[in-house]
Amino acid sequence: MRKLLTLTLEPEVALDDTSLRHFVLQQVSFPATTEDVHIQKLRQSIDARNRQVKVNLDLELYIGEKPAPVMEFQKNYADVSSHREAIVIGAGPAGLFAALRLIELGIKPIVLERGKDVQARRRDLSAINKEHIVNPDSNYCFGEGGAGTYSDGKLYTRSKKRGDVRRILEILVAHGSTPQILVDTHPHIGTNKLPNVVADLRNSILAAGGEIHFNTKVTDLKIVNDQIKGVTTADGQEFEGIAVILATGHSARDIFELLHRKNILIEAKPYAMGVRIEHPQSLIDRHQYHRPERGILPAAAYSLVAQTYYNNVQRGVFSFCMCPGGFIVPSATDEGELVVNGMSPNRRDSKYANSGIVVAINEADWHKNKNLGPLAGLELQKEVEQRAFDFALKSKSFALMNEENKSDTENRHCQLAPAQRLSDFLNGKISASLNPTSYQPGLASSDMAEVLPDIIARPLQDGFRQFGKMIKGYVTNEAQLIGIESRTSSPVRIPRDKESLEHLQIKGLFPCGEGAGFAGGIVSAAMDGERCAEQLARLYGN
Repeated sequence: MRKLLTLTLEPEVALDDTSLRHFVLQQVSFPATTEDVHIQKLRQSIDARNRQVKVNLDLELYIGEKPAPVMEFQKNYADVSSHREAIVIGAGPAGLFAALRLIELGIKPIVLERGKDVQARRRDLSAINKEHIVNPDSNYCFGEGGAGTYSDGKLYTRSKKRGDVRRILEILVAHGSTPQILVDTHPHIGTNKLPNVVADLRNSILAAGGEIHFNTKVTDLKIVNDQIKGVTTADGQEFEGIAVILATGHSARDIFELLHRKNILIEAKPYAMGVRIEHPQSLIDRHQYHRPERGILPAAAYSLVAQTYYNNVQRGVFSFCMCPGGFIVPSATDEGELVVNGMSPNRRDSKYANSGIVVAINEADWHKNKNLGPLAGLELQKEVEQRAFDFALKSKSFALMNEENKSDTENRHCQLAPAQRLSDFLNGKISASLNPTSYQPGLASSDMAEVLPDIIARPLQDGFRQFGKMIKGYVTNEAQLIGIESRTSSPVRIPRDKESLEHLQIKGLFPCGEGAGFAGGIVSAAMDGERCAEQLARLYGN
């Protein structure tokens, strides 16, 4: 017999398996020792809107029978080693899921990734954190798994109309993710867990006869009569296939420049830039959960939005990629620039909470770069990142650390981040000292109102004042700004029919995922990769 239950319970009952089982058996009038009752969670969400935090649960009880399988998806890929080949540029979520879907559709994927495999990539992340050395092809943005692998692993998406979210989550579980992501309303794998999942996705591609080439940077596209025939890589290799999926991510500036040189239409698109803000996690927990200690509850998150005005122009200011119990990491992709991002391990057990707080950037903001056409927004992004780097490099804090034997080359790789306590930022004071931080390369005390252009700094100040009214204690010198958060999304869109993909500029070239401007996270990028693979197979697979 099966029975569905919808419950709203105290966290101490809902989140403890033993307590939950005892409560449920009481509800259905079974003794606590009953062994032939199986409880399966279908959905779990935390409601912290009121003073008393509750957990909402959808459960399915199996009484005297074996529980149904949690997943429909089964990892069973046929061998495509001798089938027709398609090229996938990029091994982020869009590229990996496109490759797996091509295999399901009987096409052999040839995946070309500029960076290293997920294990070798760790050494380059260690180098940027500890030695401030930026490898332009292997970093937090580039390499197997893409930007999400080592920068968070959040799986929440609002793009449910564009694909089967459940299918994407089940594929991740089949490749090693915890089944809990099928239950949580805001699923999260964690930076410490996701690399193993990514490696298993790769293993599935290879086991089915697909190919993955690491350290293979695409530098040219072979186009004949408005149809793509293949690609050329930095080491002179040429790859050909029936079609090409372009899934290079939001930071592949060289690809945007290549498309522009090839007279392939690209467009500057709105994006957002700002800072990371770091609070003690305990402060966020106390406000969000209305209790001194969070106890069994997970590290609390928040989502904030404000409307501000600067020079009589309305600008949205909003939280982005909030990482409870997380860390701030250096995400530059080249020397001479400063970029930060946030991540959380699976347990979200860091003592810090961080979030991007960003300001909407639109066409009016890059007007001085109009002569750059569709690359104007990208150039503004570059300018802000380089400006942040220069401020940190010149700061007094850096000068104290910069021994005479440090070379200019070492300085160009410096990943110290400009930072300022939040109340000081609002009051126009340079912080005499900074808080302890999760940002490993170190901080340089700076005036963030000077580091950031006015179009970002002034709306941020207004937005933070509004946020202080939404979360008690949010505006405090216990919090500090760390700059800058600039890679929120691609500053360029590669036009295509958003859903049907029927009208492509270049026949056989499928712009895909975040880099094409059609996704915003792991799940939405994965769904877009699958959609591109399906259309490729429909048009070119026979």
